[in-house]
Amino acid sequence: MFDERYTIAIVVGTVIGLISRISMLRTDYRQYPTYPHGKIIHLSLGVIAAALGAVAVPSLFERDYTAVTFLALAAQQFRDVRNMERETLTKLDSMELVQRGATYIEGIAMVFEGRNYLAIFTAFTSSLFTVLFAWYWGVAAGAAALLIANYFKSGKSIQEIADVEAAPIRFEGPNVFVGDIHIMNVGLEESRKLIQEQALGLIFNPKNENCRVTLSNLGQRQAILYDLCTILGVVRDTGEPSLIPLTKLDLRDGRLGVFLLPRKNNPKHAVKTALQVPVLESAVRMPSEA
Repeated sequence: MFDERYTIAIVVGTVIGLISRISMLRTDYRQYPTYPHGKIIHLSLGVIAAALGAVAVPSLFERDYTAVTFLALAAQQFRDVRNMERETLTKLDSMELVQRGATYIEGIAMVFEGRNYLAIFTAFTSSLFTVLFAWYWGVAAGAAALLIANYFKSGKSIQEIADVEAAPIRFEGPNVFVGDIHIMNVGLEESRKLIQEQALGLIFNPKNENCRVTLSNLGQRQAILYDLCTILGVVRDTGEPSLIPLTKLDLRDGRLGVFLLPRKNNPKHAVKTALQVPVLESAVRMPSEA
């Protein structure tokens, strides 16, 4: 009786664990993972993670504790996945007009590792309830675990730590300002003309002291530039430093000015995009907790 239930538990756990991994796998505006080969790699790892989570339950019931050590081996393999993603994205980043930055890359690599653990959790939960009760309870528990996994798959976005508003681009001589925040000095008349025609400015107002410190993080600022330029496009080429997107802080109140030359100069769209930029885990600071 238990042998049959174990088989059903492994099948149910593996299938629902794989469904969990599929539901968390997206090729979005960042075009990563690539389609189809990048997805094949991660789906293959998802099958392994789901199978490990499903098999762990029968092993525990049979007191075959040595089999559970495979989970430790899997953890090592998934850490290697994180290293692989970090190395791949770092190499790709050198070819971008606007780079992600090391902090953003580390966040993406961490996410790919963490989602395999969520697949293990979902498979383990489904398998456990199938063994204890019946397959349909395993499916129900797997569905609940799937909801939990999808809740934890994403973190906060900029809209939770700052308000964003469009701001005018203006010149004072050769100096470029976004609102009242000085960005840089532009000497070439041709570049000034292009900036006046095409540039767009945004100002981020942090909601509290913790948000102010988080928003000032260089990695978080680079992530904002990367997402904006990826979605809105960017008017620039190599060897044109006066056209590079930039962020500058107002040192008095912590507001962040963002300057870029998008291909689609739509302030409302830019504000909406900026609010959806993820808050990087490694950029979060909480000085008030001290």
